[in-house]
Amino acid sequence: MQRLIYLIAYPILLIISILPFRILYILSDFVFFFVYYVFGYRKKVVRENLALALPHLSAKERLVIEKKSYSHLCDMFLEMIKTMGISNKEIDKRFVFKNLEVYKSLEKEGKSIALMCSHYASYEWVISMNSKIEYEGYALYKPIQNKYFDNLVRKIRSKFKAHLLPIDKSILLIDNNFHKNIKSLYGFASDQSPIVRLNTYWTKFMDIEVPVYVGAEMLSKKFDMNVIFLKVKKLKRGFYEAEFEIISTNVKEVPNFGITDMYLRKVEDQIMEAPEYYFWTHNRWKHKDRNPKFLKPKK
Repeated sequence: MQRLIYLIAYPILLIISILPFRILYILSDFVFFFVYYVFGYRKKVVRENLALALPHLSAKERLVIEKKSYSHLCDMFLEMIKTMGISNKEIDKRFVFKNLEVYKSLEKEGKSIALMCSHYASYEWVISMNSKIEYEGYALYKPIQNKYFDNLVRKIRSKFKAHLLPIDKSILLIDNNFHKNIKSLYGFASDQSPIVRLNTYWTKFMDIEVPVYVGAEMLSKKFDMNVIFLKVKKLKRGFYEAEFEIISTNVKEVPNFGITDMYLRKVEDQIMEAPEYYFWTHNRWKHKDRNPKFLKPKK
């Protein structure tokens, strides 16, 4: 069944990938109409998230952000497919790293690098960075259940020298690279909601107490990596600008969870600048009332 679904979908994806951008965005507007107005995809989740994260805005202002966020979501989905056929020259024109020298200065220090980013703007096109660096680049990800689509995604990423690293295999590979002195760049998108366990770290995100991922901090300290944040801006439709911000070059001196908290503050600032480009369809705050520290014991 997985193979059949892939064989049906692949020709459609291939056709979309060769469309001129002008036609691509006309298609995106068409998709937006059905996703937002006809199917109402996760509209309840989006509205709840916006109300929680942006309570200072009026319902009318949040509705404007809501519609813009769905439009951007459709753009980004089609841009992701477009990556199948996009050239290095084209993606370099559309996704610009404005201060790559900051990253390269860290490579010269001779330590591996943890790059932290969020599900904001075009997190898919960050992979173009790998064609501009000396280190091996790995992006930690959760594999797609359909193995054929998963292989396709890996193949697309390989065009830009990017390696997709399944989360459950990340520690083993990073440990191996560390002991073989293979300097690498590891990309973490750490703004989603983890499984809640007794030892889960809870902190404020958009002023709401939530569980957060600490894997990037844990691994950067264990293997003594420099840590940077990649802030992405959407300049206009199909054009983005990314800027590196150093979080720490001496991670072992940072108090526990300090790196995670600094990262979250940067994500919050990014969201507040232009909230319509955040990934609001994910139920990021679903565990907000489940912190074990505050739950009343059952009688």
